[in-house]
Amino acid sequence: MSNAQAEGTGLAQTNRPLSRRGLLRSSALVAAAAGAAGTVATPAQAAPAAGSASGGRRRVPADRISIQLYTVRDILTADPAGTVATLARIGYTRVETAGTAGLTPAAFRALLDANGIRATSGHFGIPQPFDATAWRATLADARTLGCHYVVHPFFGVDANGPIRDVTVWRQFAQDLNKAGRIARDAGFDFGYHNHHFEFLPLSDGSGRRPFDVLTAVADPRLVHLELDLYWSWRGTADPVDVIRAHPGRVRQFHCKDMNIDSGFADLGTGLIDFRRIFAQSDVAGVKEYIVERDDAGTGDRVPAQALDTAAVGYQFLRDIRF
Repeated sequence: MSNAQAEGTGLAQTNRPLSRRGLLRSSALVAAAAGAAGTVATPAQAAPAAGSASGGRRRVPADRISIQLYTVRDILTADPAGTVATLARIGYTRVETAGTAGLTPAAFRALLDANGIRATSGHFGIPQPFDATAWRATLADARTLGCHYVVHPFFGVDANGPIRDVTVWRQFAQDLNKAGRIARDAGFDFGYHNHHFEFLPLSDGSGRRPFDVLTAVADPRLVHLELDLYWSWRGTADPVDVIRAHPGRVRQFHCKDMNIDSGFADLGTGLIDFRRIFAQSDVAGVKEYIVERDDAGTGDRVPAQALDTAAVGYQFLRDIRF
């Protein structure tokens, strides 16, 4: 399973061709979204952003808004140049990579540079079993892309389902320390991205969760948290509680919303109270707010709709006050 596939575990993957209707819909939406000075107006088709109403004086800095490219993976692979150009028109100046859409790291970096976008972060899985030589080669690709943050994207499932063995989680956390030390020495900031498996109870009857083991064993000086707000809620872990338990360690937010069926939703159209979470930004130590939606090109969604998600998400983060 690739890192990108792992990000969407539990969702049926389909490879749908890009329909003319879907492409036209997204093109119209992004065109409608593009406003003066590179800002974006809320698309008419989108529900009003729940967090856009006045709720405080603070706002998300525009230069800290990013998008996880897994969100647009299918259309990005089909049309790398057009997709990156569209993200730039929406307003993005940062992205987080999940692969390079079939291009070499150097070619993908050149495409981003041509559009005024930086890959400040990337998802790069650490080798299992851990291999320092292989990890250094991965970091070389991250350097080529220009990343500062390198983040392990997925852990917690094997052939038998969710992993609940404390020994496995402890060993994995020790591997994160090894990877983090090498990454730090190479000038990177290394992190771990959660799903909901980390919040299931361990099988030892202790009442602890894998997340408790991971955060206790992994050295906070070597491994920060990229807190996925949706998956945290799916694991019945209030992100505010996670932040307060780990002050200064949550340096990146994955911002995705939840619909009434606990599925994915565009930012501001679902149930999650982002204003309440973002009010803890200083406690968290967050440096990036990263738009994401896992189900691009799956179920009833065609790949082109991922650009709708990108536009809605960017505008939501520009509008919200907390």
